[in-house]
Amino acid sequence: MTTTEPDRRLAGLRIFIAEDEFHVLELIEEMLTELGCSVVESATSVPLALERAAATQAEVALLDVNLRGKTIFAVAEILRDRAIPVVFSTGYGAAGIDPEWKGSPVIQKPFAIGQLASALRQAAGR
Repeated sequence: MTTTEPDRRLAGLRIFIAEDEFHVLELIEEMLTELGCSVVESATSVPLALERAAATQAEVALLDVNLRGKTIFAVAEILRDRAIPVVFSTGYGAAGIDPEWKGSPVIQKPFAIGQLASALRQAAGR
């Protein structure tokens, strides 16, 4: 990955990540660091994500739609109830999102750092 200038609009943004693929999680964490964000929580399964979503101090969540064969929408509901905006990541693009969430930013895997930055800015209103 090439080094990117931190995005001043995203500097310091606290992120919660739910991603079950270890190497993808590492790559996303690297991208977020390059953008000036900080990862405050991560989860690799829906049960763990449910637990962490209830207490996270994140400002935005980046959620893989499918964690180990289970959908992430119950986690997204907890975050929405806590006024934490959600960005969904999926190999299926917007077609993989439940209709209830159609207004949320969606990035299709694999995604570039610029796509991630744009989705985070949209979700965070920055």
